Amino acid sequence: MIPSIEWVNNKVKIIDQTLLPHKLEFLEFDNYRGVATAIKVMNIRGAPVIGVAAAMGMALATLEYKNLSKENFLEEMEKAANLLRNTRPTASNLFWAIDRMWKIVSTYPDNPSSLSELVIEEAKLMAQEDVNVNKNIGKNGATLLDDGDIVLTHCNAGSLATVQYGTALAPVRTAIEQGKNISVIADETRPRLQGARLTAYELQYDNIPVKVISDTSSGLIMRLGKINKVIVGTDRVTSDAVFNKIGTYLVALAAKDNNIPFYVAAPISTLSLNETVKDVTIEQRDSSEVSNILGKLQIVPNGVECLNYAFDMTPFRLVTAIITEDGIYTPQELLKKYK
Repeated sequence: MIPSIEWVNNKVKIIDQTLLPHKLEFLEFDNYRGVATAIKVMNIRGAPVIGVAAAMGMALATLEYKNLSKENFLEEMEKAANLLRNTRPTASNLFWAIDRMWKIVSTYPDNPSSLSELVIEEAKLMAQEDVNVNKNIGKNGATLLDDGDIVLTHCNAGSLATVQYGTALAPVRTAIEQGKNISVIADETRPRLQGARLTAYELQYDNIPVKVISDTSSGLIMRLGKINKVIVGTDRVTSDAVFNKIGTYLVALAAKDNNIPFYVAAPISTLSLNETVKDVTIEQRDSSEVSNILGKLQIVPNGVECLNYAFDMTPFRLVTAIITEDGIYTPQELLKKYK
């Protein structure tokens, strides 16, 4: 799969994921406000890649303000950072990336013009780091997959959710590269259908066998013995749970009841181990995402209220292991290593 985001000629170029799977088109931004809007309306989505997008947004801001005095420069950069922080509240990568860029911006002693070059290079470095991290997750996670395995995943934690290669789908890609026969079953992932639209698209693009099921089917498919492993991504890992797309918790419950391993692919940048579930704001999106199918067909009677929580939390007791770029850990081992 081609990169989902790139820095090209001092612009941020992304795949417009709202048009997939029907059109593969790109958007380009020359200012951080456009990047912030793209994150908010989900032209670009997925915890790792929105972190990189926010970093590149910060880089664009330095280009816009590099001719200001340092005092005014810092004032405007703080506004840019706050706008990007407020795009989506749950994924920790977003805040991690902005904090990493802000550390450079706020402590660099030279003038804003030379600082801009440094920030741009840091954003490019973060993009390459993401690819390297994902490939290491793939290498580690592939050891969990046996020849002939059918892997269930929920939402999209593949190449489109990262700069390239993916998190939850990285072990699948690596195992196939190693010669193993692996196929994927993707939950459709209501209400925005990231599994049906995005996971299926990128796996088909890369000639990886995939089937799509309705979200309500996964428990039955497990009971019928048609799933060997579950691998999902995550937007944040606290000291007691993993946060991922709404519906993940139900998949984890079904996996536990059917004695199927439930794995979470988690780059270190998603770890917030000093927090608990009580500290995390779960994003609530516009109810029209539930009442309408992709904004095109209303399926709920007028006047009926819809709730649209974007994420849920899966407690550690349901997680078999967490796959990071460093290795594979039980939740208890993860806390011991990283907290």
